[in-house]
Amino acid sequence: MTDVAVVGGGPAGLSAALFAAKNGLDTMVFDTDNTWMHKAHLFNYLGFESIDGSEFMEKAREQADDYGVDRHMGTSVTDIERDKDQFRISTDDGDHEATYLVLATGADRDLAEHLGCDFDDNDTVSVDLSMETSIENAYATGAMVRDQEWQAVISAGDGGAAALDILSKEKGEHFHDFNTPEDAD
Repeated sequence: MTDVAVVGGGPAGLSAALFAAKNGLDTMVFDTDNTWMHKAHLFNYLGFESIDGSEFMEKAREQADDYGVDRHMGTSVTDIERDKDQFRISTDDGDHEATYLVLATGADRDLAEHLGCDFDDNDTVSVDLSMETSIENAYATGAMVRDQEWQAVISAGDGGAAALDILSKEKGEHFHDFNTPEDAD
């Protein structure tokens, strides 16, 4: 069983996966590569003056790989079930189990609905400030939880917030992913 399963490999999903894996959690990402980023060019993403969305995704995937994220490219998630204290994720390459689930599927909210997550009046997935849904240990990010604000940098922040909450739960105290020059790798 893995610690964290992320469904979706755009900025939100890869951000969550990177934070989790960088800090010692076994993390997998299921990515169909249908991200909107392939249609984007970023001029407003911190750290990049100008970058093509597909090039950005390539760099983000490389960074996640460097920290040991187990990426399942081209793998569709067909079902997710809550089974006691874990999630059972069915994909077209088999079944997987995880303690935590991060949904990062853009505006596609079908898996969240099937899982039984609460929705807000505007048909977005209802989350708290840490991006946790009404289902314990299940998180939703990006366009799933936002009616209009669908920026890559906002989605990446949502993914980071979810991962930090997961890490805080795992460590039993508020966790901050902050390196100083002495401990930076």
